[in-house]
Amino acid sequence: MINSIDGIGLKTAMVILVRMPEIGQITREQAAALAGIAPYDDDSGDRTGVRHIAGGRERLRRALFTAALPASFRWNPQLITLYGRLMGAGKEHKRALIACARKLLIFANTVVARGTPWQTKPPEIARAPAT
Repeated sequence: MINSIDGIGLKTAMVILVRMPEIGQITREQAAALAGIAPYDDDSGDRTGVRHIAGGRERLRRALFTAALPASFRWNPQLITLYGRLMGAGKEHKRALIACARKLLIFANTVVARGTPWQTKPPEIARAPAT
């Protein structure tokens, strides 16, 4: 089911399942923190520092980052849009890819939690005919 997401292949799906057995049972914020791709602040007193990623499960983070690169350039329309928007806003390449990797993990968490394959377009809502 995880490999139904555009940009996640069989190897990445296996890494997600093996390295994060909690997938589908935790929130998206918890999943990002466990993978080490959640942005943490570096603030102290009046100083506001740059947000950065820290900690987490290194092999899982590496697999997600590796999958995010081709997904955000070619395979996943949502990630292509996200990457373009972030680059247009002046973000660095690596920061934009980390954001795409986090989004991939959020997609995987949602797919497992719902128990349904990924759909790139939302389902059509059936409306009653006008009388």
